[in-house]
Amino acid sequence: MFDALLIEKGDARSPTARLTQIDPSMLPPLDTQVAVDWSSLNYKDALAVTGRGPVVRQFPMVPGIDLAGQVTTSTLGGTTVGAPVLATGFGLGEKYWGGLAGIAQVKADWLIPLPGSLTLRQSMALGTAGLTAMLCVMALEFNGVTPESGPVVVSGASGGVGTIAVMLLARLGFHVAAMTGRESECDGLMRLGAAEIVARSDFDKPGKPLAAARWAGAIDVAGGHVLANLCAGMQPHGVVAACGLAQSMDLPASVAPFILRGVTLAGIDSVLCRADRRRTAWTRLAALIDPVLLDSITTEIPLSDAIDAAHALLDGKLRGRVVVRTR
Repeated sequence: MFDALLIEKGDARSPTARLTQIDPSMLPPLDTQVAVDWSSLNYKDALAVTGRGPVVRQFPMVPGIDLAGQVTTSTLGGTTVGAPVLATGFGLGEKYWGGLAGIAQVKADWLIPLPGSLTLRQSMALGTAGLTAMLCVMALEFNGVTPESGPVVVSGASGGVGTIAVMLLARLGFHVAAMTGRESECDGLMRLGAAEIVARSDFDKPGKPLAAARWAGAIDVAGGHVLANLCAGMQPHGVVAACGLAQSMDLPASVAPFILRGVTLAGIDSVLCRADRRRTAWTRLAALIDPVLLDSITTEIPLSDAIDAAHALLDGKLRGRVVVRTR
């Protein structure tokens, strides 16, 4: 038996989560078993655990879109028992039982060997948020944005993706403008490498189709008016990497930035990202991330505290990254 969070539909309108023990025979019949040491608590996990969002696609479900641990068994050749691995995305915690448990049954091709000098805990302090941030940075680079191109703005800069994006961009030499709606976060963002702070309130209302050309690049987690205003404020041939919808799924924008300034809007998918890009991103994360800074934005909790932490995260009481000790 092993500990796990289990979300059940029950008779109530919204699903309910509880900490329980599960027999390994209940695990889904996938090819590889991982003894999970660490997981993380993401916004999507919090929606699933609290029932505040329709994340879970079938019940019962073990949430957790990220996991890290050691392979214990596999029916596939080439998978080394005892190897330290991590997995993010691929429907974990939504369609397939995820990482907020002591054991997970997964597909071998979802697993990434633990990269570089990262520990299992550090890999979960990064998790989906770190992978997404790195993919955003890679999209800017692929489309020609360099530190010499001009400043790059990051929306939602005090969240999981945003804090890691700020750290990565600063490490690569970019002038980083961190967007936040919380004055209390400004000093922390400057310590992570932000060169300036911009107010979210300047971007979250309807704006002009074209604004003053300020940014060479942008990483956006918000969508809605924030994304529209970032596109409107890009320099000629600027690039916006869009990876979230924290404000809205809508894009109330004009085509003007795209046809008059040649702006590129690059969508970022970290769930079904190709294996080669995923491995490249994790290799670069291991090389670029400052472990001291990463630890400074990381909160560690035991699995038994994950339900309360999910509510706190959605209520805005948790910042940065949350790692979950699963055993």
